Amino acid sequence: MEQVVAENIQVKNQPSFWNKLKAQLPFAVGIPAIIWQVVFFYVPLLTIGIYSFLEVNEAGKIVGFTINNFFSMAKWSYFNTIFQSIGLALMTSILCMVIGFPLSYFIAFRGGKYKTVFLFLLLVPFWTNFLLHIYAWFFVLEKEGFLNTLLLNLHIIQQPIHFLNSYFAVVLMMVYYYLPFMALPIYSALERFDHSLLEASLDLGASKWQTYKKILIPLVLSSIRGGVFLVYIPAFGEFVIPELMGGDKKYYVGSVVSQFILGENTAQLGTAFTVLSIIILLLTVGVIHQLFHFTQRQLTRGIQ
Repeated sequence: MEQVVAENIQVKNQPSFWNKLKAQLPFAVGIPAIIWQVVFFYVPLLTIGIYSFLEVNEAGKIVGFTINNFFSMAKWSYFNTIFQSIGLALMTSILCMVIGFPLSYFIAFRGGKYKTVFLFLLLVPFWTNFLLHIYAWFFVLEKEGFLNTLLLNLHIIQQPIHFLNSYFAVVLMMVYYYLPFMALPIYSALERFDHSLLEASLDLGASKWQTYKKILIPLVLSSIRGGVFLVYIPAFGEFVIPELMGGDKKYYVGSVVSQFILGENTAQLGTAFTVLSIIILLLTVGVIHQLFHFTQRQLTRGIQ
């Protein structure tokens, strides 16, 4: 009898099927995301890495493996292209940060009941086709467009300025497109920020600048860093905007890769250039991360 009771207690104490399922649910929910990440990120990245070492003959057939593809990239013109892309990505990130932080601050602290409206205006460009935005800017920036007409009517300029096919047009369009990627993470951090910390700092005699420098900025700096990476990494490889707004005056990473991939028997060179670009990109990301870490230490120095 005691043995039967003990067996019944043991059976009851064993986790049921549903309890086991609940325990595994967090992992099960993440499986689709893991599969997506592997199939659409790691597999293509591995394919690019393998293809960069392939040797292809004039007929387009693979004849073996080689590292000569990387030696072919050891030219100043290719490194100059990468450096130009880094410069464009940095310029875009800095301008988005300079514009995005005050914008996010205004929406979070001064938006009031109109916060939803401001966020809607910030996100509404994503609801339409990206190419439509670019062609709309053509009408704004062309010689007889809105911007030149406005400047002429205000007597700021005497002759129309050729804005299109210029570095200015590329940067303007890049900032226009990537600004929400910077503003939204900063807004999210500011929205969760405890305003009483600012009031306490001011009550204790700190100036507004000291309060922002020692209290506000250090607490949202991680979100600023996240916004910088959300802008910098895709901006580094941007293809459409420089191609349509910049003309052929400068070449960037996306343009060079597309020329190699679409060329005859040069795809392996394109993948080698891609691998080289990714390595340099990761190095610059590490440098930026260290700069933010250094800035964090400097801003919080003396605060216990």
